[in-house]
Amino acid sequence: MRQTRGLGLFSGGLDSMLAALVLRQQDIEVTGLVFVTPFFDAVQAEKSAAAIGLPLRIEDLTDRFLPLIFDPPHGFGRWMNPCIDCHLLMLRAAGQIMETEGYDFLFTGEVLGQRPFSQNKGSLNLIAKQSGYPDLLVRPLSARLLKETRPEREQLLDRQQLLNISGRGRKRQMELATRFGLTSYPAPAGGCLLADPKYAARLQDLLQHQPRFERRDLELLQWGRHFRLSSDIKLIVGRDQRDNLAIEPLVRPEDAVIKVQHYPGPLVLLPYSSPNADLRVAAEICVSYSNAPFGEEIAVAVTGRPGQQILISRRCRRDAFQGLLI
Repeated sequence: MRQTRGLGLFSGGLDSMLAALVLRQQDIEVTGLVFVTPFFDAVQAEKSAAAIGLPLRIEDLTDRFLPLIFDPPHGFGRWMNPCIDCHLLMLRAAGQIMETEGYDFLFTGEVLGQRPFSQNKGSLNLIAKQSGYPDLLVRPLSARLLKETRPEREQLLDRQQLLNISGRGRKRQMELATRFGLTSYPAPAGGCLLADPKYAARLQDLLQHQPRFERRDLELLQWGRHFRLSSDIKLIVGRDQRDNLAIEPLVRPEDAVIKVQHYPGPLVLLPYSSPNADLRVAAEICVSYSNAPFGEEIAVAVTGRPGQQILISRRCRRDAFQGLLI
């Protein structure tokens, strides 16, 4: 007989790891699936999948996801995270792969009651129904508390070997982790930039001032300090070497790059440099976030679209620019 195959949304968190392991106990061929966008990546999923020997498939969902940041049908979470619609999108995309490639069912690591908004029984039932695969979506950790699915009725899965975990506590999951020999696993965390208040504020600013954006613009939102100089001019200032190194490969020929000469300082990026940009203000901000001494005239190099030039500026107190921070 052909081995039963399950395809699961795999975040790399403990619950998704346990869901895969619970199914694998029944000799199910289990594959993890992780979707990536500029707002969440596959780093943790790859680490966790490797730890339990789980085949992992990575798919980019950006083009289908972006409309949700404008007007998600089920609304946003606390910030700009469209959690229910994101989950529905992932399940629909996973369902298409399931149908195309001959998997028998989908699964997730959701636990009934763990999140009061998105994982109460009503929300779980709504998500299952609207995903288009209500009878093929298995939640192994809480399955015995939920409606029986087709794989269980057809005995592709033994319902009695599935679990009945509920609530926000983690005791049973930790006990299971010990039983499965998991000695290292990530702490519960969001992992989605849209749920971060600082990133959400920057995204709102981007949508307000630059509704036609590119993926690069979304990636830049997570790095450095962002200053809004005018409706069409924004400045990004690296906070440390890590920021500088992350911003550098995202620079394009149409940008302006500003750096202090002869002193350690930030990489400052003026995306889509405008001829209207006040480079003196940009240079002053650049110097003020450097190690240049107060009171001296400091050379600042500007390269990029405006052409190469050297400006002279002085370091100011940083609180002078607080009103421009996004």
